[in-house]
Amino acid sequence: MASQDLAQRGISADLAVHYARAGWLVRLAHGVYSRAGDSLALHPCLAFLQRRILGLHVGGSTALDWYGVRHYVAQRQVTQLYGWNVAKLPEWFTKEFPADYHRKRLFKEEPNAPLHAESFEKQPNAPRVSEPERALLEVLSDVGVRQPLHEARELAQSTHTLRATILIELLRSCTSVKTVRLCMKLGNELKLPWASKLDRAELPLGSARPWVSRSADGLLVLKR
Repeated sequence: MASQDLAQRGISADLAVHYARAGWLVRLAHGVYSRAGDSLALHPCLAFLQRRILGLHVGGSTALDWYGVRHYVAQRQVTQLYGWNVAKLPEWFTKEFPADYHRKRLFKEEPNAPLHAESFEKQPNAPRVSEPERALLEVLSDVGVRQPLHEARELAQSTHTLRATILIELLRSCTSVKTVRLCMKLGNELKLPWASKLDRAELPLGSARPWVSRSADGLLVLKR
């Protein structure tokens, strides 16, 4: 709870400090408290952070995992979070929930209303989560940076049920030529059902020059 939340319940900042000293509240950070005896839960904490970090949402491999698309079970899950601006996750959150935050502007969209990132399972007060189509593109956008290509390929293999209409909408708004080309490449190579429904002429594939990147996976060449 933030000081503003407590104020709406008639608890002033001074009274909150008093309650913390008395052991009725636990001070997590300046102006942030939890009830004594309560355990922090991931979803409410994410919903709380959304109010503080513009465009914050669960995305990438974590969002795919939440929707049942996974290639292995990590021994320690690290929640992948994306947002519009440079930001640092608070220590009280990362201490309890290992997480990585990425500033990413992958689509032409309004920062406070990311395309196809909705409350998880449409539940009220649930954290905002990328739908599977957006999550896949977020994973692909990180290939060559922090996402191994072989892991991205394995995840893509499990995306048979992606909705082509949603994917086309996102690809049209995508600002990363690499991501669009890699999506087309993997979709065709893996013979995924949605790949045959993508019209190359409608997608921002960039110039005729190949996109080239060298990483630990080797040389990645993406042709138009």
